[in-house]
Amino acid sequence: MTGTGDLGRRLIHHRERLGLTREQVAGRADMSPGYVAYLEEHADVPDTGTLHRLADALGTTMDELLGGGRERPPGRGPAMAHPSLEVLDEEECRRLIRPGGIGRVAFSGSYGPTVLPVNFKVHEGAIVIRTAHGGPLDHDLRTGVRGVEIEIAFEVDRIDETNREGWSVLVQGAAHHVPEEEVAGVSGAGVTPWAGGERHLYIRIVPHRITGRRIHGV
Repeated sequence: MTGTGDLGRRLIHHRERLGLTREQVAGRADMSPGYVAYLEEHADVPDTGTLHRLADALGTTMDELLGGGRERPPGRGPAMAHPSLEVLDEEECRRLIRPGGIGRVAFSGSYGPTVLPVNFKVHEGAIVIRTAHGGPLDHDLRTGVRGVEIEIAFEVDRIDETNREGWSVLVQGAAHHVPEEEVAGVSGAGVTPWAGGERHLYIRIVPHRITGRRIHGV
């Protein structure tokens, strides 16, 4: 099995953070440079003793090398040496969100500003989410006036902690409660909410503005 895995990316990150070569890491960890190169380049996990020596050599912990501490909020570590913030055009933004996944909707709710995580899919150029009848997305996003819809924000991001990279896409548009006669069409998007339960209300967000940012090294 070849191809750098999560451990390999973390080894590279910590080595470069310290400005070390593979040979220097190997000397610190009492192992061959070839084995350090192998661990960086292949999806493999060595024994506990090897991990302990590598962690000591890189000034970190075994838990960090194995991706522990996932309950901690992202973005707590230092930025990369020379970060660059790139403005994304609409085409790239749409490409990034096309696979679907988990995003966040933001709107003015009954109790003030509200942000909720939602599963979503992109269907015929619109964002499609599923929720429960009678929930906040049902009540708070209805105007009660036919043809008048509430403008909301929808955000998706992906963060790569190991490489100190990431992107964020913001969609702004009208939230449309999909009527029964249109459900058959949007259900083909295949949105399946993580929360489970009886969530048969579809909401479609028709974008009128899509913007995005990506942070990466120069």
